[in-house]
Amino acid sequence: MSHPSSVESIFSAALQKDSAEERAAFLNDACAGNDDLRRQVERLLNAVPKVGSFMEKPFATTEDEPGVDPARAAATLPPRPIREGPGTRIGPYKLLQQIGEGGMGAVYMAEQEQPIRRRVALKIIKPGMDSALVIARFEAERQALAMMDYLNIARVLDAGTTETGRPYFVMELVHGIPITHYCDENKLSLKERLELFVPVCRAMQHAHQKGIIHRDVKPSNVLVTLYDGKPVPKVIDFGVAKAIEQKLTERTMFTQYGAIVGTLEYMAPEQAEMSGLGVDTRSDIYSLGVLLYELLTGTTPVEQRKVRELTFVQLLRMVQEDEPPKPSTRLSTTQQLAIIAAQRRTGPRELARLVRGELDWIVMKALEKDRTRRYETASGLARDVERYLHDDPVEAGPPSARYRLWKFARKYRRGLQVAGAFAFLLVAGAAVSAWEAVQTLWAEQAAVQERDRAMAAEEAACREQQRALAAEAGAIAARGAEAAQRQKAEAAQRAEANLRQQAQVALYRSENSLYLNRIALAER
Repeated sequence: MSHPSSVESIFSAALQKDSAEERAAFLNDACAGNDDLRRQVERLLNAVPKVGSFMEKPFATTEDEPGVDPARAAATLPPRPIREGPGTRIGPYKLLQQIGEGGMGAVYMAEQEQPIRRRVALKIIKPGMDSALVIARFEAERQALAMMDYLNIARVLDAGTTETGRPYFVMELVHGIPITHYCDENKLSLKERLELFVPVCRAMQHAHQKGIIHRDVKPSNVLVTLYDGKPVPKVIDFGVAKAIEQKLTERTMFTQYGAIVGTLEYMAPEQAEMSGLGVDTRSDIYSLGVLLYELLTGTTPVEQRKVRELTFVQLLRMVQEDEPPKPSTRLSTTQQLAIIAAQRRTGPRELARLVRGELDWIVMKALEKDRTRRYETASGLARDVERYLHDDPVEAGPPSARYRLWKFARKYRRGLQVAGAFAFLLVAGAAVSAWEAVQTLWAEQAAVQERDRAMAAEEAACREQQRALAAEAGAIAARGAEAAQRQKAEAAQRAEANLRQQAQVALYRSENSLYLNRIALAER
């Protein structure tokens, strides 16, 4: 006997198939040869237009109240005329046109006339999808949105029930397009895409703080609208939201063992598991990682080609087990790289270079199969993206000193460039001053050397002059000696002459005396 939760999950998924052929192919894959399981699912599918009223036979679906058999939970409201559509009124709202359709509800643009006149978005259960489980989820979405008040989450304005008994709620009309389409159509750069992604994470953080898990984060549920010419992302469609810590309504849907809720390409591994582990806020973080992956690379980790080619069971196994390629790896292997790069206003090589490294780290941390290794909160993911935008070290990166130094240099590159230029000017000025000082020193040294040479020449001249003077003095001395010698000789000659003269005088006197004596003698 198959587990009731498997019946419920396969039945819910089968209801969303458009044709009998698609439904049969899906059942072949999902039931995988389990005839008993397939019979139960087919019995529920056949009972959709026949079984009794959910509204007339209330049931409990919370953990604190008695559970119900999935077959009874799948029971639909009795057939009633479906009159809602463009031109009809639901309470104070006039339906204008259908603007969207999800797995559970149809969304109309409506006009409110009382008490104020405005256009709104009105969502009601899709015809044929008004089962007890879907109604519980729908009411959970209504209450979840009513609990939240955040710029980037579509606000709930009103709620009620149509004349046919189908619940509806009214929210602000978001004139927007899916975030991926907006980014591609406007050719936003990687930086601009990341700046648009951060408010989405902040919105999810707000929802998580209110105790709500979205469980179906994808581009079609994140619309971008313009406020004063600036793009603002809005998270919509909490139709598969789950209360974390509180009961949303008296008929809060409790996702039982084995139920699978979400969109496969954006689904966390724990959402794809048929176990009682359940999901938590980190499941939304995984989906945010897939959304970021698509904003960077233009595709999801699970490619659309594989979604078309693989069976449902194979896709579930792929989501649970296969490690997704890094965004830079996906870019390096795609044949559409030139187109993807052009949509991001960059070249193919430059795009791969920008994604490689830190953005790879951020995305792959959000896409960890083990949720304990993911970002703990959506705001943690937002902060890491902001760190990348501000050139701060990201938490997902390796905490090496070299990486942090590189990030510091990147973050403050302008300041460092100015400081570098200033330092260069200082160094250049110092170099010029030093060069001038060296040249001055060289000039002074040359002058000193010239002066020394002049002084040496002068000293040599002085010495030469002294030698000349000494020679002259020697010559003078020689001349003096010669003169003295001459004088001495002359003196000797004069003395000799004097002596001779004296001798002559003496001789004369002697002769004269002798003569006189002779005379005297003669006279005598």
